[in-house]
Amino acid sequence: MQIPINDNWKKKAAANQKQYGRFLKQADKNKVLKQLPDLHEEAFSHIDCLQCAACCKNYSPRFKTPDIKRISKHLRMKESVFIETYLRLDEEGDYVVKSTPCPFLGDDNFCSIYDERPSDCERFPYTDEDVLLKRPQLTLKNASFCPAVYHVMENLIQQAENKTGK
Repeated sequence: MQIPINDNWKKKAAANQKQYGRFLKQADKNKVLKQLPDLHEEAFSHIDCLQCAACCKNYSPRFKTPDIKRISKHLRMKESVFIETYLRLDEEGDYVVKSTPCPFLGDDNFCSIYDERPSDCERFPYTDEDVLLKRPQLTLKNASFCPAVYHVMENLIQQAENKTGK
């Protein structure tokens, strides 16, 4: 049974944070990794990121050196000017956007640098890769604002419960 996405998902995601944390800590990593591609595809068959864009409106990806080089070249800016104009260093020493929403997000929720976007944006929300398990704090944060992460976590837990008869 697939867990549907509804208007109530944010409340459920908030209420289930501890359950998600326990699951991520105790999960059989190999089994979960095998399930992720199908759950990722299934989630995105229901979710249109252009209707949401919560990630771009509220958070920033890391801009790694290759991202900065590629995007500044695309924008025909010197790397130093790109950094000065758009980025700041966060507490962890990573470059992130100075302000939210992302300066590259349009009113229509389209990204003006989509083809050149940072690798973090391209990979987000990590629901089809091991980051979901390796960085549980990030997964928990993402589940609080991304319906795809909520969908994947709910289905992983449901499938685990079905197998253990809970």
